[in-house]
Amino acid sequence: MSQDNNNKFYYVIIALSVVLVLMSATMYAISQNGQGSEKDTMNTISMSGYAEQKVVPDMASLSIGVVVESETSQEATEENAAIMSTVVDELKAIGLEDREIQTSYVSVYPVYNYDEKRTITGYSASNSVQVTTKKLEDLSEIIDRSAAAGANQIGSISFSVSDDLQKQLREELMNDAVADASSKASTLASSLGVEIIGVKTSSVNEGGNSRVYYSMAEAPMADEAASTPIEPGESTVSISVQVTYYIG
Repeated sequence: MSQDNNNKFYYVIIALSVVLVLMSATMYAISQNGQGSEKDTMNTISMSGYAEQKVVPDMASLSIGVVVESETSQEATEENAAIMSTVVDELKAIGLEDREIQTSYVSVYPVYNYDEKRTITGYSASNSVQVTTKKLEDLSEIIDRSAAAGANQIGSISFSVSDDLQKQLREELMNDAVADASSKASTLASSLGVEIIGVKTSSVNEGGNSRVYYSMAEAPMADEAASTPIEPGESTVSISVQVTYYIG
């Protein structure tokens, strides 16, 4: 056999090998797509699960402010600043840290008299701090000592569940929510005369951090011996899941 014939035979063998490899790959891809399509078209049922737990909130937030009126804006600002500094010093003396005290509102504006024509009779200076703390046992003292130091605007108190506490509860609530969904799905499947054979998709929705509010429009000005009673009550932490099951 000539050299040219040998070369042609060699190239034919290579071409046939390439064709066989491509055919094998194509057949495998078709078979895999067929399996995926078959699974995608399987019957499914969807079910939600829910779990919640009542807990005592471990975090509180309240607004403490000072409002002062004076003849000039400078006088109002200076007097307000002096009183607010005393209030903040009292808060820190109780044990609050800088990160627990945040300035939330500062303003100075004229006070008008509208009897005959609009005239400025003075100026009002306001300054408020937002206190956010886990030291719930100190709330009564925070309110009472702030009022004694000159705070005359104490806003609504809200209690909430901190992220740390929610994380501690998350795993238990997740398991309970999934068990709830599974139980309801099994009951439905049994009623339909089918069986659950797998899970297609699942999603989780964590409930909002419930807050309990207490209104305190004005600072307590009662007898110094009396302490302002504060009770955090209960809050709810919840998780819901949505699961889609394969049935057969």
